[in-house]
Amino acid sequence: MSPNIIYLNAFWENILEKLKDELSKPSFETWLSSTKLVDFSNNRLTISVSNEFAKDWLESRYSSLVKSTVQNYLNAPVTLNFIAEQDQSDLTPIETPGVNFGILSHSLNPKYTFDTFVIGNGNRFAHAAALAVAESPAKSYNPLFVYGGSGLGKTHLMHAISHVISKNFPSMKILYVTGEQFTNEMIDSIRYERQVEFRNTYRKIDILLIDDIQFLAGKEGTQEEFFHTFNTLYEANKQIIISSDRPPREIPTLEERLRSRFEWGLTTDINPPDYETRIAILRKKAELENFIVPDEIIIFIASEIQSNIRELEGALSKITAYCMLTNQPITVTLAEEILKDMIPQKNQKLISLDMIQKSVAEHYKMSIHEFKQKKRTRTIAFPRQIAMFLCREMTDLSLEQIGDKFGGRDHTTVIHACEKISELKKNDPLVEKSINDIISKIKSS
Repeated sequence: MSPNIIYLNAFWENILEKLKDELSKPSFETWLSSTKLVDFSNNRLTISVSNEFAKDWLESRYSSLVKSTVQNYLNAPVTLNFIAEQDQSDLTPIETPGVNFGILSHSLNPKYTFDTFVIGNGNRFAHAAALAVAESPAKSYNPLFVYGGSGLGKTHLMHAISHVISKNFPSMKILYVTGEQFTNEMIDSIRYERQVEFRNTYRKIDILLIDDIQFLAGKEGTQEEFFHTFNTLYEANKQIIISSDRPPREIPTLEERLRSRFEWGLTTDINPPDYETRIAILRKKAELENFIVPDEIIIFIASEIQSNIRELEGALSKITAYCMLTNQPITVTLAEEILKDMIPQKNQKLISLDMIQKSVAEHYKMSIHEFKQKKRTRTIAFPRQIAMFLCREMTDLSLEQIGDKFGGRDHTTVIHACEKISELKKNDPLVEKSINDIISKIKSS
């Protein structure tokens, strides 16, 4: 594989990680997960998609999101060109869960293995427990409950477990899903009267891995269904592996009977990597991706990015991709410029969506409640668009999270608002002044 292809792949993987945070898992998996970046020249990205239908859908629904994500990532204007691969309608479709032996999920990452998992003080015990379960499923630690913050390696361990079991125990049925997927599939099974099929899918397997179980919080019907699924599997001596962003006792509105069952086996946490582990993670990433990165750049990234592994690896990919695509040598000065949006500012106050809504509402002499109404009069719609734009600029919230806080609007509405206000800010001095006044008020509040 040529160096250009390696860098293109790494760059696109990083863009896909950004897009994954903006969309629901089903939307991302359906429309974007299988896309490939096949060329990037003259600021034009050529993106390969599976067929003409996917090409038309991406161009009409997600083009703006992809374009803005790339431009924010590179701090440079780009154009997009979607191309369809040869028609694949004659290929064998992916079987639905419950039909074949083996891994009953097509969303496992082949790179998430125990070999690529960097062990440090913050994850040593979780790694050892995951490996023990993978080598002897249902013999120890059942259920295995792994918790920790976003981007620390929980999903990596779950995929690694799946890969090892699939290799060592090929006759076992393995099902990996997220809490959101479980919920959506249960709802669909009720809607289309397929409850029996749904239960067979989840209860006639050997290994169940469910990621982000906290998604079930507050969903009584889903918790009821999962309770019976858990009992059926546990009583049949089948292995259950669960991940969450917090321990069972801290998941809000989780039924006590589920909470206690999650604690029957082993509960282990993953903590943010220390400095030495961050160095090791970056070196491993560079080795796996064939990146040639000076040591001072590795040290710089490890010193500045401390929150999680996903951001750490993303920073390395961003620097290497930028330097390759712009044909510039990698230096610390350039790395500082490239990562300025990722490096936390000293003494920077955390800005919330509530703070933004409150400041915009006060500026335009309206109530926060009006942001969530369906009214489209300019006196309400324009301030709402300003607030959406500022939420996008000043918080880490996804498009869907922002839309949800403005009366359940979808991501395309948020994109439209951001693009409109961004354009007005450039061309209308009064709009620019209003936005700057609101920003000053937010930062001083």
